[in-house]
Amino acid sequence: MKPYVKQNIENAVAYIEFFHPAHNSLPGDVLAELAQTITAAGKNKDIKVIVLKSGGDRTFCAGASFEELININDAATGKVFFSGFANVINAMRKCPKFIIGRIQGKTVGGGVGLAASTDYCMATKFAAIKLSELNIGIGPFVVGPAIERKMGLSAMSQIAIDANTFYSADWAKQKGLFTQVYDDTEALDEAVKATAEHLCTYNPEAMIEMKKVFWSGTEDWDALLAERAATSGRLVLSDFTKEKLKTYK
Repeated sequence: MKPYVKQNIENAVAYIEFFHPAHNSLPGDVLAELAQTITAAGKNKDIKVIVLKSGGDRTFCAGASFEELININDAATGKVFFSGFANVINAMRKCPKFIIGRIQGKTVGGGVGLAASTDYCMATKFAAIKLSELNIGIGPFVVGPAIERKMGLSAMSQIAIDANTFYSADWAKQKGLFTQVYDDTEALDEAVKATAEHLCTYNPEAMIEMKKVFWSGTEDWDALLAERAATSGRLVLSDFTKEKLKTYK
């Protein structure tokens, strides 16, 4: 199957789904389309609540596309690539509607950042998380602010330093990333649907004002995440990272 981003609206809930055959990794074109779709949904008067999900039954998101990382040969290209994650996070931050995260399986790197950027995140017990960036000589610079905001600096630094370990969904719930953890995808989908449709019964103006409160203090993220993208774009050119990435070919 080819990569895609698609949206389906049911009962005033927009289900935005992304997919990539390589474990839902995210190349630049998919990231750009995802940011655009979220922004458009935020402006659509027929939509009251958004659900962010990925295709397939297993991995929610494997993070950055290694194929694109391997082919980055200059800092400007690197910054553009990592800005893709920054743009999605900022689109979620600025979206005036609540975004529910539906995390059905393991999520790595940038995928953890996407989960942390939702306003209410629900998962299965299979949704272990890992920040693997240090393994290849960079770090979770772009997604770090979103993860720190949701889980705290202590938890974020723990998983950033322990870059080889998957942390369980229950651990992620204890740290505030997930609100609920379910035994299987079917139970998760039922809960996500019920939660989203119940939110649609609330005053839209109240939800807009609450969203502003939730994201207060992040007004500088356009500039901050651009700076972080430039850092990642520079580090991906290091000899250490180039050698590491060769092992993934």
